[in-house]
Amino acid sequence: MTDFTPSSSVNMGQSDLHSSAASSSNKPLTSIKTHNQYQTTGLSESDLSPSPISQFDAWFKDALENGVPEPEAMTISTTALPTPSSSVKAPRPSSRVVLLKQVDPKGFLFFTNYDSRKGRELAANPYCSLAFYWKEISRSVRVCGRAERLSQAESKAYFDSRPIGSRIGAWASPQSSVIRGREELEQRVRDKENEFGVPGAAGLSGEKWQGEDKDVPLPSHWGGFRIVPDEIEFWAGRNNRLHDRFRYTRDINSQVDADDDKWEIARLAP
Repeated sequence: MTDFTPSSSVNMGQSDLHSSAASSSNKPLTSIKTHNQYQTTGLSESDLSPSPISQFDAWFKDALENGVPEPEAMTISTTALPTPSSSVKAPRPSSRVVLLKQVDPKGFLFFTNYDSRKGRELAANPYCSLAFYWKEISRSVRVCGRAERLSQAESKAYFDSRPIGSRIGAWASPQSSVIRGREELEQRVRDKENEFGVPGAAGLSGEKWQGEDKDVPLPSHWGGFRIVPDEIEFWAGRNNRLHDRFRYTRDINSQVDADDDKWEIARLAP
């Protein structure tokens, strides 16, 4: 396992970070002139597992053990494709932070509203990317692959493990849709609480739910995705931007077999 020293904090004084009203169109509002120097022992090829999934699992456990808050937080980027009926005239990427819920031999699992922006974009174009950044240990992981919907049984199993308030929220929120205000959202929540016989379960009054748990059905618009990777890169910060980067790749068009986990590994320049 690679040893590390946490990266030094950025020392930004008034001369380093400038924020002011712009007097001209090309004057920067913010200018950052310093950056972290990553004091780590880096990463060598001999440290790597033949499988990037196993390598990720080891790094994720390191992050958990070494004080990284929410190491499961990951940025997922999807792309809207142009269609005759849409205003999109060229492929348009968008990114947001979601939470990783599981890693299995085939890929990375998360759950969402299928009618959300990311859900709609993945339905039209399943190719996407993930990015993890663990500042405290100066490591990052980048994943490229394709999204596959989980089975209804897999989604239901995870849905049932969520707090009852979160299950109500999944029914009530029309994720990514325009709403008139907070009042509309809260009324939708109360309507679903009453429909399923659990008034107050979502804690809108600030009180923790004390009632008995009830079975809340899985919404048809909600479930999981597995991101099946064809490219995974591991980044370890080094001094003076001479970072260590290793990329695993396999044929994006091949049929992924969890028992045939064969990858090519290459070192990339920082």
